[in-house]
Amino acid sequence: MADNPLRIFMYPWFAMGHLTPYLHIANKLAERGHQIFLVVPTKTQSKLEHFNLYPELIKFIPLAIPSVEGLPPDVETSADIPFTLQGLFRHALDLTQPTIESSLHELKPHLVFFDFMHWLPSLARRLGIKSIHYCIISPAAFGFLSREEPTVEAFMEAPPGFPSRFKLYKHAARQLSGVESGKEMGSGLKFKQRLLISASECDAFGFKSCREMEGPYCEYLENKYKKPVLLAGPVVPKPPTSSIDDQWFKWLDKFESKNVIFCAFGSEARLKKEQFEELILGFELTGLPFLAALKPPIGVETIEEALPQGFKERTGERGSVHGGWVQQQYILSHPSVGCFVTHCGWGSLSEAMVNECQLVMVPHAGDQFNNARIMGGDFKIGVEVEKGDENGLFTKEGVHKAIMSVMDDSCETAKEVRANHAKWREFLLSKGLVDSYVDGFVQKLLTLVGKC
Repeated sequence: MADNPLRIFMYPWFAMGHLTPYLHIANKLAERGHQIFLVVPTKTQSKLEHFNLYPELIKFIPLAIPSVEGLPPDVETSADIPFTLQGLFRHALDLTQPTIESSLHELKPHLVFFDFMHWLPSLARRLGIKSIHYCIISPAAFGFLSREEPTVEAFMEAPPGFPSRFKLYKHAARQLSGVESGKEMGSGLKFKQRLLISASECDAFGFKSCREMEGPYCEYLENKYKKPVLLAGPVVPKPPTSSIDDQWFKWLDKFESKNVIFCAFGSEARLKKEQFEELILGFELTGLPFLAALKPPIGVETIEEALPQGFKERTGERGSVHGGWVQQQYILSHPSVGCFVTHCGWGSLSEAMVNECQLVMVPHAGDQFNNARIMGGDFKIGVEVEKGDENGLFTKEGVHKAIMSVMDDSCETAKEVRANHAKWREFLLSKGLVDSYVDGFVQKLLTLVGKC
């Protein structure tokens, strides 16, 4: 039990890719005796309970989504709606401010962790509470994305003083520019404004990263915003309290070691039907067994409707395309999985780096473009599927080429990425690394609130 236990209130963005990283750090803090209050969507609570390893210290605060005209009444997370309604969803969560203020008055936390709720730092300050902008993206991606002038031309290049000089595809820069500076994203604010308010108003940044990997990017943020960057380490999640579904365990057990391609694009990414087809046809071309956990493509109701003609007959038992949620962490650690085709969400990359499967990257949106360039460029632990510079489209041949470049033992690329991946995996799993970072993170939180 901690000598000076902290009370920490956490309000992540309501998407599974945000909720689970917050629960991971909550587990690490609760392990040290700190009390956590984690705001979650009411009906989504059941999906998170088996990841709560310290239910006596981590208390879920269920929150109903306020009604907003144009927003479906049963919305719980951003995965429940198309991108066109994301602004309304952000506005709905902005309307929770009075409820959150009441909870803060009642619970009296020392700290508030948040990511997209730009109004939380000023609310917390008014109540004498310190705020941590705990980002689920990497320091490198945050530094690259936080631009005062987010134009296409600006996003084609790294900002002045940025530690890496990688460049993005034109289609990626165009998408980032559209999100950052385009139409308002709820409550009359553009995404860029929400990001900059959060960054300027918080008391400190928090990331699940380490100086050995991203030290220069952390220094870049500290110099830019004149506030501390607190690192919780890689926060390698412990296995959930439930076991892998028998369905996938039995299926994976059929195949040889390091032979299966596993593909997962997170809880929100939806491809266009043509790109969905190119992706899975690329898997078919490899001749290897594969499991793809993908949402149905845009405009299609079910996975069955989206499969190319004759695909199931040709791939038979060696191929499975699944439209539901899967236990990614367990699947990545299965001995038969040799390649992970990922959308490059930071959480997925973190899980992959501590397993032995090789990375093939197909970034889809936002920070994923930066993550792919850093993993493929700075660390050289994965291969990005080639896309058209202007249109951002990939082909089945490109998917096949990228996968085989990391799966073929005789390929020089495979040798390089495997060696680099093994080096970083050994470092990330080294005894005491995570504990030392989390302990240091806690000490800095205690200092911030004046408890040490």
